[in-house]
Amino acid sequence: MKLCSALLLCLAAALSSAFVISPPHMWTKLILTHHWPNTFCSMEKPVCHPNISFWTLHGLWPNKGIACNSSWHFNSSLIEDLLPDMKKSWPDLLNPSSSSFWKYEWYKHGTCAAKADSLNSQHKYFGKALELYHKLDLDSVLKKFDIIPSETYYKLSQVEGAIENFYGVKPKIQCVHPSKNADFQILGQIEICFDIDFTLMDCEKYVTTQKISKGDWGSVIAVDKASGFIVCDHDVPVYYPLLP
Repeated sequence: MKLCSALLLCLAAALSSAFVISPPHMWTKLILTHHWPNTFCSMEKPVCHPNISFWTLHGLWPNKGIACNSSWHFNSSLIEDLLPDMKKSWPDLLNPSSSSFWKYEWYKHGTCAAKADSLNSQHKYFGKALELYHKLDLDSVLKKFDIIPSETYYKLSQVEGAIENFYGVKPKIQCVHPSKNADFQILGQIEICFDIDFTLMDCEKYVTTQKISKGDWGSVIAVDKASGFIVCDHDVPVYYPLLP
C-alpha cells in the first residue's frame, strides 16, 4: 500500500508539473501567412498599389487567442534592427510609411504568441516571423515547380503539390472568387504551419469554405482584413496574377 501511495503521489506531482508547463489555453500551432500583393491590392483599389513581385508576410498567428494583452503596447524602437527587413518582407500594402500594420499584428497575434518563452518579446516575435519566412522562401519553391505568375491557369493540386513535395507538409491555400459565376479563382494567400517547437506541421487542409467574417479580423487596421479570401476550390482553375 505504501508503494502504491508513493506512486500515486509521484503521478500527481508529474501531472501538476505538466499542467504548469503546458497551460490549458496555450496555443499549439503557429500559422505563417503569406499573401500575394497583387491579389490583395486588386480588392483594395484605389488605395493599394503594389510594386512587389514576391510573396510578402501577412502575419505569424497562434491558433489560440486574440489580443491577449491590450496593455502590452507596440514599440518600434525595440525592433529597430529588424525594420529594414520588415519594410521589405512584411510591408503595409495600404500605408507603406506607417508602422500601424505591425502594431496591429502585435496587438492581435503577437501578445498571444508571447505566451511561449521563445516569443515572449516583440523582438523575438517579429524576428522569428522573419526567420521562418526567409527559411521557407515560398517564392523560390513555387518557381522550382514552375508555378509562376502568368496568364496560365493552374490546378490547385499543382500549387498544393509543389508545397507538399518540398516542405513535406500540407498548407492551407486561400483564393478570391471574382464573381459568383466566374470559371476561375485567384490565388491570394498561403498558410504554412509550425508546432510550438517551430517544426513544420500540416495545416488543416479541408476547413470551412465560408468567408471569414470581417468582424473576426478586427477593424483597426484595414490591411489585416480577410478581404474575401476563402479556402480554394479543388475543382476550379487557379489564376496566379501578374503585376498590373
